[in-house]
Amino acid sequence: MTGGDATGMTGRVSIPIPSDGSGEIIVDIRGGSEAFTAYTQGGEALAKNARAVVVEQTGPRTVLVTGF
Repeated sequence: MTGGDATGMTGRVSIPIPSDGSGEIIVDIRGGSEAFTAYTQGGEALAKNARAVVVEQTGPRTVLVTGF
């Protein structure tokens, strides 16, 4: 999402996110999809294919997410 902010967007975990590390989330954007390195809040672990929402975009390709 060049020049934008993914905060508030939802996506699907493509690489599991462990409680102490990063994974990957695919976010649907403008008819396409983009991959972001993802970390979770408060040590939450998310399995592959879990749904998540972006809480904060911390870098150009890095986001903080929470499951829902």
